[in-house]
Amino acid sequence: MAIVQTELYLIRHGIATERGTYENDGDRPLTAKGIQRTEAMVKRLWQLGLQFDAVLTSPLVRAQQTADILVRVGLAANVETFGALKPGGQLTDWLAWLDWWQGHRAQGRVALIGHEPDLSDWGQRLVTGEGGDRWVLKKAGVIGLMLPAAEVALGQSELFWLSSPRLLLGQGLTFG
Repeated sequence: MAIVQTELYLIRHGIATERGTYENDGDRPLTAKGIQRTEAMVKRLWQLGLQFDAVLTSPLVRAQQTADILVRVGLAANVETFGALKPGGQLTDWLAWLDWWQGHRAQGRVALIGHEPDLSDWGQRLVTGEGGDRWVLKKAGVIGLMLPAAEVALGQSELFWLSSPRLLLGQGLTFG
């Protein structure tokens, strides 16, 4: 029996227009700064050699735009809209998708594009088995996890990356 492992990247959408500027919050797009910062972050991921076998995104406009940037830069061939990634979505729904996906692959790299506080909560639950608000994922930030088989992923996954775009891009870092 093959060992199933999935490299999971939780990616928060970029900077969007202010709340209240659109009647429907789901229609809020990325700002020009949000597009610029997200493109820079995605290009850095490309420089690091990342490519995704699957990208799932929230149906909200700002997440869809973030996913489109991943495709445009070459990190993914296509994107699938996944309802559980909208605010308040359930991790168990995504774990059911993961179980299906892992049934077709022994390993691979998946990106989920969504919102706070859900992505941080999902990451914490996958690593510790408990949710909460200890982790904070900045806009266009990344959490990287190594997941075992879907049925044992909760509390059994390994954190290998938690980064804001500023750190990923090497902005404002000083040592010594």
